[in-house]
Amino acid sequence: MSKNIFIVGADWFNMQKFRKVEIDNDFELHELLSFDEVKGKGFYPVEECLEKARERLRNFDGSIDGIIGYWDFPVTTLVPILCREYELPSPSLESVLRCEHKYWSRLEQRKVIPEMTPRFDVVDPFDDASIKGIEVPFPFWIKPVKGTDSLLAFKVRNRRELDHAIGRIRERIDRIGRPFDRILSHAELPDEIAGIGGHHCIIEEVIGGRQCTIEGYVFDGEPRHHGIIDSINYSKRSSFLRYQYPSILPKRVKGRISEATDRLLRHLEYDDATYNVEYFYQPKTEKLMLLEINPRLSQSHSDMFEKVDGATNFQIMLELALGREPDFPLRRGRYGCAAKFHVRVFEDGIVSHAPDAADIERIESEFPETLIELKVRQGDRLSDMLEQDSYSYDIAHVHTGARDQKALLDKYNRILQALHFEFDAVPDESVEAPEVEEITA
Repeated sequence: MSKNIFIVGADWFNMQKFRKVEIDNDFELHELLSFDEVKGKGFYPVEECLEKARERLRNFDGSIDGIIGYWDFPVTTLVPILCREYELPSPSLESVLRCEHKYWSRLEQRKVIPEMTPRFDVVDPFDDASIKGIEVPFPFWIKPVKGTDSLLAFKVRNRRELDHAIGRIRERIDRIGRPFDRILSHAELPDEIAGIGGHHCIIEEVIGGRQCTIEGYVFDGEPRHHGIIDSINYSKRSSFLRYQYPSILPKRVKGRISEATDRLLRHLEYDDATYNVEYFYQPKTEKLMLLEINPRLSQSHSDMFEKVDGATNFQIMLELALGREPDFPLRRGRYGCAAKFHVRVFEDGIVSHAPDAADIERIESEFPETLIELKVRQGDRLSDMLEQDSYSYDIAHVHTGARDQKALLDKYNRILQALHFEFDAVPDESVEAPEVEEITA
């Protein structure tokens, strides 16, 4: 009998990949909640989403065999709540929150891998005494204890920059703080976390180096990993440029990352699900520092795994939902390396020209097996875009592969020229119109 698997946060681009997964189980995919319902409105209607999901499941004429999702908040927390109610394979909500609640997560990391945990503190951005009591020295990062896409994350070097960041956070944190508090109300929280809700912020020591992500899964209590991906920022900027797979880190460093991740996931009691954990590595000192734990696969990695290994990581998620240990291929794809590039600009502006559907089709034909996701249209103002980091605007994503890194970067720059974006300056503002930058490394 066919198994019914329900997707929370289904979007067109990723569902095309999902529907191509081939495993020897007979299954059907159902879109339980769309991306627009959970994330696309500029806010996160947690209780409304839960009620919609429950109603649709009640009205479904068939077995309910799995509920999964691949987006970050609130999808990562909606899924375990629903799975708990329907007694389906899933990590507990509490184990997910030990990853997602940044302060709780740092407390747990410090117990297991203190040498890889940066200095941190917690602060109430609405309490001047709490702000004065910050003990981490400048420079540091301040960000909500629950973030998404670097939303309201600020790197501050002095008191003036801190005051500016606090002002922005006070204006906007309710958008994510309120729905996160709704999620917390569904969990059993320890005393040290019960009073640290969605309107609090974490202060973190600045860490840096070569950034990478280990991705894997936990099945029957045992962590496994299937790849390490390099994460590369724009030159001399904190904004993200590309994921690149496979990582070129030394084998011994990959081993240390794998061992630390295994210990941490066992400690967190995270099970029956995918994960990705981000680290910084300093080549000169051999120092490894943990950036964050994400209790999900990264949909941003899916196309890269397919190009290099021959299958997407969605296969792993489906096999776990069906209660079986995943069987994932290695290096059976067509390319030696692959990347997902984030095309960004670093000033506000108005889009005066963007590629249309015919342009995208032409470019994807010129560069076979390249996929392009546009995030803007002609007439859009960049500062009106949702879920952007504090320093740039993410206007397109380019997924492509090549035989090696040199060929990959050359291919991307040719695609970038073909895309051809233009921008006008914002009226009555002194900044110039932004431009798209080519890359060299």
